[in-house]
Parts: sequence; C-alpha cells; structure tokens
Amino acid sequence: PTSGPVAGGTSVTITGTNLTGATGVKFGANAATNVVVVSATSVTATAPAGVAGAATVTVTTPGGTSTNVVSFTYLAAPTVTALSPTSGSVAGGTVVTITGSGFVSGATTVKFGANAGTSVTFVSATSIRATTPAGIAGAVTVSATTTSGTSTNVTQFTYVAVPTVTALSPVSGPVAGGTVVTITGSGFVSGATTVKFGANAGTSVTFVSATSIRATAPAGVAGAVTVSATTTTGGTSTNATQFTYVAAPTITSFAPTSVAIGTVVTITGTNFTGATAVKFGTVLATRFTVISATSIVVGVPAGSVTSTKITVTTPGGSVISTSSVTLSGTALPTITGFAATSGPVGTVVTVTGANVGAASATAVNGVVATFTVTSATTLNLIVPVGAATGKITVTTAGGTATSAASFTVTLVIVAGPTLVSTIGVFALRLV
Repeated sequence: PTSGPVAGGTSVTITGTNLTGATGVKFGANAATNVVVVSATSVTATAPAGVAGAATVTVTTPGGTSTNVVSFTYLAAPTVTALSPTSGSVAGGTVVTITGSGFVSGATTVKFGANAGTSVTFVSATSIRATTPAGIAGAVTVSATTTSGTSTNVTQFTYVAVPTVTALSPVSGPVAGGTVVTITGSGFVSGATTVKFGANAGTSVTFVSATSIRATAPAGVAGAVTVSATTTTGGTSTNATQFTYVAAPTITSFAPTSVAIGTVVTITGTNFTGATAVKFGTVLATRFTVISATSIVVGVPAGSVTSTKITVTTPGGSVISTSSVTLSGTALPTITGFAATSGPVGTVVTVTGANVGAASATAVNGVVATFTVTSATTLNLIVPVGAATGKITVTTAGGTATSAASFTVTLVIVAGPTLVSTIGVFALRLV
C-alpha cells in the first residue's frame, strides 16, 4: 500500500527497474527491515516507524540509489478529544458525536470501554457519530480505531443507571390532582428528572436527593396508575410502584336530621372508603366508623352548634352536606342487651342499644375495653385483660350507659397439672 501507521510494520511492495541486488530500502531517513528482492522490478520491505506525513522511499543497489520521488504516507493513529453528550443510559442507544482526528471514511470503528459502538457514521476526518452499546453504570474510555491504529488518549463516556421508583408517600389522592407526593427510589438527577402518573406528567418536580424527589399529581381517573421517573441520561424507570386516584366522596343523605349531642347519625353517600375525618360544622367528631363505601356511623360531638352541615373527608377530597342537622339538647345512650353473657378474657361481646354507635369508650366492670362499632345500634367489645365479673358501660358525648345485667368473666382451664377454680371473681390456682 501507499500508506500505513506511524508505528511502522506495514509490508510494502516497491515496483521499479534495476532492483536486482538491492542492499537497502529507506522510508525517508529510516531504514526498512525485511528487504526481499523479488525480481529486477520488485522489492518488498517492512516500513519502519515514522512521523505522520509523506516520506520518500528509496532503494539502494550496487548501481546506486534511486532518485525519483515515490512517497509512502505515514498515517497518525486517530485521537478522541471530545464527546457530545458525555453520558447516557446503561441501556445503550445514545447517539454520541465524537470529535478528534484521523478518522477515515468507511474504516473507523468505535468502542465504549470493551464494547463496540454501532451505526458508526463518518462526518469528517475530525468528526464521527456512534451509538452506545449497553453498559454498566460508571465511566468508560471511548476509543476510535482505523487502519493506522487506535486512539490512546482518555476521553470518557459515563453510563447512567436507569432511575427506579420504590415507594410513594402518600400512596393515594383525589382524582382532581394536586397531591404532593414524595417519591423514593434511585438515579434521580437534579434539574433533569421528570415524573409521570400513568400517562400524565406530574408538575412541580423538586429534586431532594439522588434517592428522593417530590412531584404534584395531575388530575386522573379513579384507580391505580404506575408512577415513573425519567432522567435525560438514564431513561425511564420500569418497576411498577402505584398511586391510587380516589374519587371524591358524596353525601346523598343522613339520618336523623334532628339530633342531640351523643345521637348516632348514619351518613349515606359514595366513596367513603378510607375516610379520615367527619365534622359537624367546624367540630371534629372524635370517633366515627366507616361501615361501607356508602355508609358512615358517627356520634354528634360535644360543641356542635344548633344548625350545622356535615363534612366527610377521604383521600379523594371533602364533601359538605347540602342540608343541615338541627341540634337540641343531649341524648344519653342506652344498653338494651348484650351477648355473650359470660366468657374469658378476649371474648367478643355484642352490645345493643340506642346511640351505642356513637361510643367513644367502653368498659367491663370499669376496665377499659377495645371495641368496634358495627351499626348505629350495635358494637362489639373485647373483654379486656384484668376485667372481672361486672356491668358493661358505653360512653358517648351524651353520657354513659350501664347495663342492667353483669357480664361474667370466667377463667380458661389450663391443660396439665393445674387446677383452676372460679367463684365469682375470685380464682385459686394450684400447681
């Protein structure tokens, strides 16, 4: 060939006349090696190392040294001096413009670390484009190779991990949007991270750290959507972490409409699941029970005013009743019965009576018991540790009701060499 790398080593066939007995070949001032006389018109030699540019090739025989100018061009190895962009996703696919020197049309390859770039496009001797292969997070050296050699200067491309979304707080909000959500994950980039809730872009994205961002949920439709984070260099998260859009609650009715402090009110409507608050005017109910998505049982709290509207708040928003309750006086609860009538600690007792659904506390013989309201007129309490045989009480904002009969607390007979005797509330244990 007429050219080769500055490192030398190119086997060159030299054609001419009177080459028999050739004793030496030079490329410029440097002697070639492996000189072989093929014929009177042909000699082969291995080019020595040289400097970039043209060097005159001369052949020396017993008859003298050639004087006509026939040049061999030393080609410098390519260099890589700049990249644009300098980073991209570990998934690959980033088109990178590489600036340098010594690029050859149709004869230049590119590597990102140990992996070959694809779609290498020659722009000029100082510019090429290549598409990154997949890689692992971190920096790799980009090299270009031609027939003249491989670049050796260190110019690096940084692989950026795809972001992940692993947790949300809160995990739900109204379909109207506007919920500020803290998103936990990895790979978030300041000023270069966007968020989507399903197909819709979140707004007001705020970078907190590489593992935390905040975004405001856009409007959506009721149901769960996947929250994704995208960075300009790392790509888009693929793990499914979901935010649930909750439809706003509605109140269609409530009963009764004329109440007293401590009265149980049953609110009927839609989308009550997960309700977080019930208010009578500005007064917060101390306790309420979501019976179903369409029903809430609540006691009228102390402090409520004579005529006031009811507000229900859920993760989907708040709704205010169109009509008001009329308040007058105080309503005491009553206990009309309970079942079971006896049992050990842990027994579930169903208590029935007027306004027991407004209960704020229950007790067995003065020992506070946990309970669950099941309707306006019933609740289930659990016989607490430490309780002895005695009467059941239910307390509401209107007062306290006491059962006419007592609940008998029994002790569990323990298997093995243990005798348990129960007389009233006294127990004897022999071991």
